[in-house]
Amino acid sequence: MRRQSDTEQAPIQRVRCAIYTRKSTDENLDAEFNSLDAQRESAEAYVASQRHEGWVALPTRYDDGGFSGGNLERPALRRLLDDVEADRIDCVVVYKVDRLSRSLLDFARIIGIFERKQVSFVSVTQQFNTTTSMGRLVLNILLSFAQFEREIIGERIRDKVAATKRKGKYTGGPPVLGYDVDRERKRLVVNPKEAELVRHVFSRFVQIGSTSELAKELNAQGFTTKTWTAKNGNRHVGGPWNKMHVYRILNNPIYIGEVTHREKRYPGEHEAVVPRPLWDKAHVILGNNYRARGVETRTKTPALLRGILRCAHCGCAMGPTYTKKRGRFYRYYLCVHASKNGHDSCPTRSLSAGEIEHTVVDQLRAILRAPEFLAKTYRSARAQAEEQGIEGVTFSEQDVVNALCSLDPIWDQLFPDERTRIVQLLVKQVDVYPDRAQVHIRAEGLTSLVAELRDESEQETAV
Repeated sequence: MRRQSDTEQAPIQRVRCAIYTRKSTDENLDAEFNSLDAQRESAEAYVASQRHEGWVALPTRYDDGGFSGGNLERPALRRLLDDVEADRIDCVVVYKVDRLSRSLLDFARIIGIFERKQVSFVSVTQQFNTTTSMGRLVLNILLSFAQFEREIIGERIRDKVAATKRKGKYTGGPPVLGYDVDRERKRLVVNPKEAELVRHVFSRFVQIGSTSELAKELNAQGFTTKTWTAKNGNRHVGGPWNKMHVYRILNNPIYIGEVTHREKRYPGEHEAVVPRPLWDKAHVILGNNYRARGVETRTKTPALLRGILRCAHCGCAMGPTYTKKRGRFYRYYLCVHASKNGHDSCPTRSLSAGEIEHTVVDQLRAILRAPEFLAKTYRSARAQAEEQGIEGVTFSEQDVVNALCSLDPIWDQLFPDERTRIVQLLVKQVDVYPDRAQVHIRAEGLTSLVAELRDESEQETAV
């Protein structure tokens, strides 16, 4: 059997180099040898000089003749980026950086695509090469300036929006129910038929005090949400109501002739469609029934499975809530879809918090006691430690067994906050079906817990 000698070298990996060229005008492009040809010839010579590194120039030409570098709307550039996304290219070579783009923001976007696909970038005449440490340093400097430019542009836009709103002007966006947009004058104008529906929403809410019941009533009466046509001609058709649609209308100060910016209100140029007394009555009810209750729910309701429980039927999160009956406190997890569209829209609807939490904890403890699962955890922990290059951190299979088995007997003695922390660490997601719950374990959480429990055990032994 032939053995590789110490002097033999591993085969050089082939680097597929795409050459991009651009010229702003179409002048002399019909010449036998034009600017695009000159750029490509220079780039091909550079690629040839790197043949010892495995560089090969691809025959496909990416030439944009007569296209500005101030935007990304260039056919050859689009083909280049498509081929990058399709993993057909390892390195992009240009004559000068501005051939790729004259806009720092666009350049940053393109480089972001290259980095995501692990494609290098080389500028022949400017010694710009992201395969070297110096080239990556220069790239980071350029991207820092791009970020700075983005932030400056963002600040200018925010300042302009703020100044426009302080004057009560319309600043764009989809029109709300009750108004249409006069695009020439850039103002909101009252839609009489929709404005009547808005007043009806406020009046009925004052009478019945429930956004969910009002949404059902509006659907039963055949009403839909706003239908409107965008500037590009796309038509957005209104759909069924849910309680969040009602809630947004009740809390939009546009209807009393005001605009908001950063929690401040300013008189608007548009006409109000809801009388101030009707608005005030609705907000007294909202304050009593919804906002205060929402704060109380978030602050007082314990939730072991907050953020990880999902309704498998609707594909929505299930959030914690509660009710009080005859002085007793009852906790539940409620499907978000059912909350918005009514309990009859979801077969799962709501679950007793105590029951589902007990079920999940029982499944979790059973998983931690399973020998085959402990072996899998061992392999996962070792692989992660090796990936991260953590020296001195090793796990034996016995470490994993000892760590996870030590957790089960003491579970009932743990404080509630500690149980919640461990569940949130170990459980990635719980899918709830009408007849069962499926627990998905977080592998990285298992690794962290094994290391933590092992360290605690060693400290106790030392003491």
